[in-house]
Amino acid sequence: MRLNRFLAQTGVASRRECDRIIRQGRVSINGKVVREPGTQVDGEKDGVSLEGQVIIEPGPPVTILLNKPQGVLCTVRDDWDRSTVVDLVGRPERLFPIGRLDLDTEGVLLLTNDGDLAFRLTHPRFEVEKVYRVLLDREPEVKDLEIIRNGILLGDKKTAPCEADFKGGRNRVGCWVELHLHEGRKRQIKRMFAALGYGVLSLKRTVFAGLTGVGMATGEWRVLNAEEMDKLRKSVGL
Repeated sequence: MRLNRFLAQTGVASRRECDRIIRQGRVSINGKVVREPGTQVDGEKDGVSLEGQVIIEPGPPVTILLNKPQGVLCTVRDDWDRSTVVDLVGRPERLFPIGRLDLDTEGVLLLTNDGDLAFRLTHPRFEVEKVYRVLLDREPEVKDLEIIRNGILLGDKKTAPCEADFKGGRNRVGCWVELHLHEGRKRQIKRMFAALGYGVLSLKRTVFAGLTGVGMATGEWRVLNAEEMDKLRKSVGL
């Protein structure tokens, strides 16, 4: 099957948009970047990724909510045989994580085999809300939280406006802040606070697209029910 057709069928974008994405060098097959939309691909044998996120042919749809522990990689496989979230769930379907959480970050993570859903939940256009509980090494100043709320320059681009509130839950090493984000750049929260001179001691995602891990032990997972799936899909226009 042609690569552009494969991507379109898995819900990444329209065929024309997929052509553009491929020519930009954002797609790889078995770890190698390809730029020709007509490249042949076998969805059962080849590993196709869009900007590092695995894209698979749709099967019977299943989406899982995992309360990710620290120390588990948010990827499908690891060349050094380290534990991954897919290993942790251990389902027979070819699942992949929707977005990423750092190795030392815990909390709500979704895994799915629904490429269309995954693409929309991670695309900035749909502004999916993610809530994080952040332990800083010291109490944040009011002016710094205001900078975070209005956006801070990371590299050559400013972060989107967000909610940032001091939660007052102080412990012997730091204090807690809650962030509500609608974007997800690499190591974004740690970089935002580092730019203002703060260290992040602990980071947990408590909400993703309205879903929480309340009542779930660390490392526990469950399949989303029909009502949750309907609400989740409608939230991104499916």
